Amino acid sequence: MLEKLEMNDAEFIRILQGPEVQADLLRRAQAIAGAAGEGSYDVTPSMTPTRARVSVGTADYAARHSEATVRSLTSALDAGRG
Repeated sequence: MLEKLEMNDAEFIRILQGPEVQADLLRRAQAIAGAAGEGSYDVTPSMTPTRARVSVGTADYAARHSEATVRSLTSALDAGRG
């Protein structure tokens, strides 16, 4: 006999906004920024109503130029996979 599975949305949101998830996302974003190479990169954490987020963006001309010409930031995404 199959039992009904009920999802606890509030608990999922609590986990996705929790300090462990925030720390892991920040670690991954910093690894990406570190692997991106030339220029400076901003790592910006944020919170949405349902989850924690982190973004990595170019912070100076050298980083913007590097991303535009050789895709340095895009190429560094693999650094955040582990």
